[in-house]
Order: sequence, then C-alpha cells, then structure tokens
Amino acid sequence: MRFAGIDIGGERHAAAVVDETGAVLVKSTFFGEEAAGYQLVRDLLDDPDGCVVAMEATGHYWRNLFAFLVGHGFKVALLNPLRTRRFAEEELERTKTDSVDAVGIARFAAQKRPVPTPLADEVTAELRELVRLRTRYVDEHSDRMRQLHRSVDLGFPEFTRHARLNTMLATAILARYPTARSFASVSVRKLARLAYDGRHQVGEVLARALIDTAKISVGSHHSEAYELQVKYTCSDMELLRNRVKQLDQDIERKLQSHEVGKLLTTIEGIGARTAACLIAELGDPGRFRDAAALASYVGVVPRLRQSGKRAFTGARGLPLGNARLRHRLWMPTLVAVRKNPWLRAHYEPLLAAGKRPKVAIVACMRKLLAAVYSVARNRRPFVSHVPGNGDLLVATTDSELT
Repeated sequence: MRFAGIDIGGERHAAAVVDETGAVLVKSTFFGEEAAGYQLVRDLLDDPDGCVVAMEATGHYWRNLFAFLVGHGFKVALLNPLRTRRFAEEELERTKTDSVDAVGIARFAAQKRPVPTPLADEVTAELRELVRLRTRYVDEHSDRMRQLHRSVDLGFPEFTRHARLNTMLATAILARYPTARSFASVSVRKLARLAYDGRHQVGEVLARALIDTAKISVGSHHSEAYELQVKYTCSDMELLRNRVKQLDQDIERKLQSHEVGKLLTTIEGIGARTAACLIAELGDPGRFRDAAALASYVGVVPRLRQSGKRAFTGARGLPLGNARLRHRLWMPTLVAVRKNPWLRAHYEPLLAAGKRPKVAIVACMRKLLAAVYSVARNRRPFVSHVPGNGDLLVATTDSELT
C-alpha cells in the first residue's frame, strides 16, 4: 500500500510517496498547475490501485488537481489543515517547507488512513458556486451600505430621519439628489413623481419634507466630490441588489433538481437559500456517520474543559467547526423556533431551565441539524404533528429526532 501526500500551493504543488511504515518511496517533487505538471504527478503516483492520495483543502487551489486525480481512478482524501499541523507538532517537526509538508501529509495518511473524499456531483458543485457568489455580492452590498452611511452623514445627515438607507426608496432618491445642496433645484412635484421600484412613487408628503429639511441641513456646504461618492455608491448597490435577486432565482431553480436539497425545504424554518447553503457546505448531509458527527462538523457541540479541580467554564472556546454555516443557520434557527412546533417544544424548556437564550438557540441549531441529517439519510420529507395528549412526535425513522 502506497500513500501520497500533496502540499497544495498557488502555482505549484509538491508530492511525495511513502509506504505503510512511513519510509519515503518517492522524494518530494514539485509540479506546476498545468497539464504537463499534472501528467508528471500522474507518472510519479504510478498505478491508482493500492495508492491513497492525501491533500489539504487549501483555498480553491486543490479543486482542479482533485478532479484530475479522481478522474484517473485515484482515491483522494481531503484533509483539514488543522489535523496535519497537529500531526507535525506531534512528530516534533521543526522545519516547515513545501517538501517537508508533502512528506508529512503522506505519513499522516499512512498512520491515520483517512477516508477518501467523493467527487461532488455536478448539481452540488454548481449550487456551491452560486451560493458563494451570492454571499460575496451580499458582503459587497453591505460594504457599499457602510460607505453610503458615511457619505450621507456628511452630505445630508437629516435624510435618515425620513427614509431608511437600506431601502430602494432611499437609493433611488440619493442617486438623483445625493446631497442636501442638490435638493435646491428640484420641485416638490418632480420629486414626488419619482418612481423607485417601477411602481411606487416618492409621494408629495415625503418630497416636501425632504426639500424643506435640505434647505436648513447642516451638510448643505459639501461640494461635488460628495455627490459623486453617493451617486456611485447607489449605482453599485442597485447593481448588486439586482444580481443577488437573479442569483436567488438561479439557486432556487437549481435546487429543484437536487433530491436532498428539495427535501430539506420541507423542514419548517429552512427555505430555499438555507437549503442551498447546507448543500453547498455539506454536500450530502447523510454522508456523515450520525447526527452528532454532523453537529460536530458544524461546531455546535458543547465541549467540556476541566483539569483536576479546575473547570474552565464561560471561557471562549477554540473556533472549530464551519463558521460560515453557523452564521447562515442562525436566523433560520430563530425562525424555526417560532414556526416549527417540534423545535419550539425543545427551546422553551431550555429557557425554563435557566439556560441563556443564545445557548438555547445553539442547542436548537443542533436539533435542527439532526432534522437535516434525518431527512438526508432517509430521503423522506420532514413531517411533524402534535397528538392529542400534547406530546410532540416527529414522523421520521431517525432516532435522533425522538
């Protein structure tokens, strides 16, 4: 049995091969992110039978190589960099270079025997890209919103008393009249007839209030530079808003062709975007050993820390788990606590027992993940009902939900 370790880099990678005892069979060899480099590593690894390849999931640089090796019949295991780093510390390795790391990853695979990672199907891969693209656009929109706040606070600080900046109404008005000074040349009638979403208009009441306020605004002295900032920011926000809206439609349409993703929307509190995020981050949730393993991967499992007579309570834990997924599940869990009777029945006793609200929400998040796991494993819609005696039952075969 041969074990290959590949240290992933931006433009080139390093590969090494060891046997079951950790003895080096192929010294660390560098190859480029190109067809010739891929052929070189293919020749180094030789026969796919009896060879396990291990590599760290570093950024996006591993994706093409992973697909290439799997396509040529190799069993490839993606590793958490934290595991390989801890393994190197255990071996008292002091040197860190790409060559040394490749051998270390190969020896890690020889000792730990990691499970090969399956290649994601086409729909899952597309959902992952769409979800992460949407997340980038949402983050960029939030950045533009912060920039708009700054510019409006300087050019027309009283504006936010009449309209909220995170609305289409505000950006439509500010795109045309970005500062208090720009309102001096506009009439009430013209501003009132401005349509901000294709249907609704600003209205005479709001138009008159804005014009009157602009006349005495403390920001009326700002010049053209501030107008350009607001105009460009509003234009960017409108573009990003439309892109996010289009991506939402693309994600929902793509989710309809994904068996597990479509079933996840049957859980009350999980909509199309949340289901798509679960598929993007987890692949098939049913691939985990059990619901507890899924919760551990996400990072919602409490950890006990004690040594002798000392118990470390209330201390901030290590940031383990999938933080991106925890962030995306927070609001759906809050909604599910209100909309899902089964989850509410779990949440309210925790509060009654004196648990802090955030602790109870995290516990409900773990329970919600158990429902996700059950639906994915059994390939059945989630159905809950309350019998006449008041005890809540969940119509599923998974014991994690009872």
